[in-house]
Amino acid sequence: MGSRRDFSLSSTPSLLVILFCFGPFSHINAKVNLTGPSSTPINRDLYHTSDTLMEQIKALVHRHPDKLYMETFRSKNKGYHADMTVVTYCRNRKQIDDKSKYRILLSFGQHGRELITSELALRILSILSKEQSLPNVDPLSLHNLFERLVIKVVPMENMNGRELVEAGDLCERRNGRGVDLNRNWSVDWGKKEKDYDPYEENPGTAPFSEPETQMMRKLCLSFEPHIWINVHSGMEALFMPYDHKNTTPDGLPSYRMKLMLQRLNHLHCKGRCLVGSGGGSVGYLAHGTATDYMFDVARVPMAFTFEIYGDGTASAKDCFKMFNPVDQTTFNRVLNDWSAAFITMFNISTHELDELRSNTTASNLDKFVSIDDYLNGYLMDRRSRYEKKMEVLDLGMQEIRTYFRLFFLSSVLLLLMFCCRISKRIRPIISGTTF
Repeated sequence: MGSRRDFSLSSTPSLLVILFCFGPFSHINAKVNLTGPSSTPINRDLYHTSDTLMEQIKALVHRHPDKLYMETFRSKNKGYHADMTVVTYCRNRKQIDDKSKYRILLSFGQHGRELITSELALRILSILSKEQSLPNVDPLSLHNLFERLVIKVVPMENMNGRELVEAGDLCERRNGRGVDLNRNWSVDWGKKEKDYDPYEENPGTAPFSEPETQMMRKLCLSFEPHIWINVHSGMEALFMPYDHKNTTPDGLPSYRMKLMLQRLNHLHCKGRCLVGSGGGSVGYLAHGTATDYMFDVARVPMAFTFEIYGDGTASAKDCFKMFNPVDQTTFNRVLNDWSAAFITMFNISTHELDELRSNTTASNLDKFVSIDDYLNGYLMDRRSRYEKKMEVLDLGMQEIRTYFRLFFLSSVLLLLMFCCRISKRIRPIISGTTF
């Protein structure tokens, strides 16, 4: 069923405005110190404990071995251990490695206090396995869509942080040793804004210093997803890159990504969600985030952050209420609306990728690359995709320098040998001369 591997090593628009100014946001920032007690406890009638939730997922996988496959990864760093469960969905498990399918990577629970996100992960897996259904959705269309996808779901990225929340620290978003996992990635890592809050935004000692981000990076680079969605709560938003600067990427693909999000906002948020870049939409910047890494380094064509719930009426220290629905009606609405939004997103994005793939195939069938293109573009792109420690172009230049040095050394040696041979021929003549 599953295997274990060891690695060594985010209301109304007016309320959103209030939330921007004073609230502790999930994936972007949290500007208010939240060390005080939270007044609203976890509603145990609505929310699973972390152990129970993972048991539910494991049982779901066990009931559908033809579609679902579960793995648990483990990593450690300086005595700190972390586990991460990954569930892979494919209509036919034998086709998991089929490169013609679109690959989607979803991460939930990156911040411990955002319990609702992991509940959404369970709901989406239940829909994928057909144990739950979506109203007003044609089953045949859904079948045809799922046939084209391989989906990896990380239901609870920050399991150690979640345990701290369940133990009573309801405002904790960091991992088990106080690092914000959404500041621990390498793109613009470690930069601190004027309102930097070390309690909320500790980026760690270095990029990927944390076992959780190490495992997520390894998962991404091995899976090579076409679509990445990092799921948070704290507000309602549909974000695209960038978080670390007040802009979106240039070009038509970026424009089409924004159109997709605007359509989702219309269909599923009823216009409530913020749409755009994380850094530009909220009004301040976040450095070292997962989505910026996925887009800029891992070269995931479509990288997003979805913020699925936020209560702007909650006080700054009432974290459970701010980040999670506290009543049954709102809880069900969030799960129903956002699970439908994810299915719509899969459908829209695969059509966009179809068009991109078609245009690429039609315009670039030649697999051969000129030496100039190879040095100036292709190698650099491959380096970015697999995040090698050294620029590949620099490596190529080093090889050229090495060959030049060898050539120069060989030339000098040949010249010395030539001079020696001449010298040997001249010496007898000199020795036979008399004055």
